[in-house]
Amino acid sequence: MNHIELRDLDDDDLDAIFEMMRDPEGVAMAAFTAEDPDDRHAFDAWITRQRGDDDVLYQVVTENGGFAGTAAVFTIDGDREVSFWIARHAWNRGVATAALRLLVSREAVRPLFARAAEHNLASVAVLRHSGFTEVSRNVAYAPGLGREVEEGVFVLLPALDGA
Repeated sequence: MNHIELRDLDDDDLDAIFEMMRDPEGVAMAAFTAEDPDDRHAFDAWITRQRGDDDVLYQVVTENGGFAGTAAVFTIDGDREVSFWIARHAWNRGVATAALRLLVSREAVRPLFARAAEHNLASVAVLRHSGFTEVSRNVAYAPGLGREVEEGVFVLLPALDGA
């Protein structure tokens, strides 16, 4: 059985994150990515902003101690939102679902929102397995595909007992 953990980001993770976020298959699945995934300068500036923002919880996902992706919580327009990106070598083994459940357990704010490109069926399944419900759809330009893409907006509501 795989052991999944979340940990703080270290400088030693930056190359692995950059490579993961420029993998063509991962970019196509995520769709809403950097304009140029191969631009290391833009990546470094972006990750520096993430690390310096007290409102952002940016975590490294590990599988059996090795790098498997990232997961984050941040605020957009006053709403708390989660995001995850799993490296292709860790796809289809439950890593994303385990990582998202760990991330959600560390974030007390509800509702929590998430977004997924409609063609990214794996991410949609992870969100649904983790208790998120689709509440709307938007169409927006997706740099990772170079065209407009439909995106589902999901929400995780507070439990009835207030937790």
